[in-house]
Parts: sequence; structure tokens; C-alpha cells
Amino acid sequence: MPSIRTPFKSLVLAGLLATLGATAFAADAPPPPPPAAGMAPHDPAKMQEHMLKRQAALKAQLKITAAQEGAWTTFTSSMQPPAKGPRPDKADFQKLTTPERIDKMRAMRTERDAEMDKRADATKAFYAVLSPEQQKTFDTHAMPHMRGGPGEHGGPDGHPPRKG
Repeated sequence: MPSIRTPFKSLVLAGLLATLGATAFAADAPPPPPPAAGMAPHDPAKMQEHMLKRQAALKAQLKITAAQEGAWTTFTSSMQPPAKGPRPDKADFQKLTTPERIDKMRAMRTERDAEMDKRADATKAFYAVLSPEQQKTFDTHAMPHMRGGPGEHGGPDGHPPRKG
């Protein structure tokens, strides 16, 4: 009689496992994390205000001299987000063929890369006019999310890394 019970146990066990698996898939996903304190998602005015506060704090930490003021202004101007045109229309994008979509995405990536290169060049030019002490301060406070290894979030000022 043991041979009759073994297949029955296997079927019961398989049924239990299937039920548990289905339950796991049916569970609701956790809610998304709340936006950063004081910032509504994609609120340009709040984002601009946050950026200006960070720039003012960095300028104070760097102790920018009168001789460096022009370089500071050039640097902060280059950090302004580019004027965004309208987003590509989803319906128009779906009408494109796959090769056309690829070309469109490449063009958008090229534009983003050009903006990033412009900002990188402006940062390097500004960094070059800083004293060694100011450079250390800049390394510590200007881009805290760029320091450290995997798993390190933000810097001593508590700012999380930017996405995107």
C-alpha cells in the first residue's frame, strides 16, 4: 500500500506549491516610495528652488573669491537644465518602423550626450580655477553621489544620488 500513498502525497504537495506560487503572483506590489521631502515629482519650480539652494550652499562651502566669481557664474549657468521641447508624441512614435524608432532614439541620445559633455567640460573648467583646498571641498560636496562604491548613497550633506 505504500505505493498508493506516494503518488497521492506528490499530488497534494504539487497542489500546495502551485497554490503558494499563485498567491505570490497575486500579491499586490508595494506602493512606490514617497517623493523626496519638499519636492513634488516633476515640479519644475520645486526642482529649480532645490537646485538654487544647493548651489548657494556649495558657493558658501567653496568660499568663492571675487576673482572666481565669473567662473562660478559660467559654471552654474551651464548646470541649468536645457529647455525641453514637447515630448515625442507616443502615437507618432508608434507609427514609425523599427529602424526609424531606433534612429529617433539615437538622435535623442546624441542630444542628451551633447548636454552632458557640455556640463562636464564646464565643470572641469571651473574646477581648474579652484585652489587645491577648494578642489577638495568640491570633490566632497559638489557631487556626493559620484563618490564611493556600490551601495553608497549620498554624501555627508544627505543628498541622494540623482536619477537619470
